[in-house]
Amino acid sequence: MSPIIFVAELKSLNAEKLIILDARAGKDAYQNHLNKHIKGARFVDLDKDLAEIGVDAAFGGRHPLPSIEKFGKTISFLGISENSHIVIYDDKNGANAAARAWWMMKAFGIKNVQVLNGGFQEAEKEGLEFSSGEESFDKTEIINRRAWLLPISKLEDVENELINDSATVIDVRDSYRYKGEYEPIDLVAGHIPGAINIPFSENLDEHGYFLKPEILKDKYLKLLQNKSKRLIIHCGSGVTACHTILALDYAGFEIPNLYVGSWSEWSRREGKEIAKGV
Repeated sequence: MSPIIFVAELKSLNAEKLIILDARAGKDAYQNHLNKHIKGARFVDLDKDLAEIGVDAAFGGRHPLPSIEKFGKTISFLGISENSHIVIYDDKNGANAAARAWWMMKAFGIKNVQVLNGGFQEAEKEGLEFSSGEESFDKTEIINRRAWLLPISKLEDVENELINDSATVIDVRDSYRYKGEYEPIDLVAGHIPGAINIPFSENLDEHGYFLKPEILKDKYLKLLQNKSKRLIIHCGSGVTACHTILALDYAGFEIPNLYVGSWSEWSRREGKEIAKGV
C-alpha cells in the first residue's frame, strides 16, 4: 500500500474499516478540530498521544516517543484494530504531525496507514464532507507490543555511526537552521557535525503536494550518490524527520532509521560538538 493517498482515492474507500485521524498540531489544534474536521475524523494530539514530554529535553528531545504500552492504549482509545485502514491528515501536508503519526502506526505494526496528500486544505478544496464537534466511536481491545517495529537510533548510535563513517545522517530542517544562522525553537543554533542537510520541504512541489515517487527516487539517488546507504534521519524534535521517512518510503526506499531526539536533544546534551555553516 502506498503511504500517500489522494482525496479522490479517499472518497472511494470502504468506510467499514476506515479510520481518519486529524493530526493538526499547535496550541489551538483541538479547538480547530472541534470547529471543523473531515467527517468522522478522530483527533490525535502530538504532545499527548504521539509523544511523552520529559522534564529534560537533553535526554530524549522535545518530542520523545511514548512507551509502546502507552501508545497501545492510545491505539485502543482511537478505536484502531490491526486490520483498520488509517488515513491521517494535518494542515502542513504531513510536516505537522501526520507523518509522525504514520511512522508510529507503522512502527506499532498497523499495516494499512496512509497520509492524505495536500492534507486539510486539499480535502476542503476537493469538497470532502466536513463536520464539527466531538465524534463518537467505540474503543478497541488493547494490542500488546513489546517494541517498535521500525528502526530507531539513539544519540550514542548517531555519534558512533558518524565517527565510523558508517551511516549518512540527514538533517531535514530548513537550511538556515542547519547552517546556524537562526534558531527559532531550540536553545542553540547549528547542526550535528557530519550531518548533511536535505530540507523536508524539498519533498514537495511548488503547490505543496508530495513529488511523484519516481521524481523523489531520482532526487534522493543523486543526493546520496557515493554516500553510505545506511540512513539516519533527524530534524528538530523527531517530528518532521518522519516527513522525509514517509517520502523515502513513497519513493520505494527501505525505511531508514529515525533519530527521535534529533537536534533538540543533541544541542542540549553537555559536551556535544556543534557545527555551523555548510
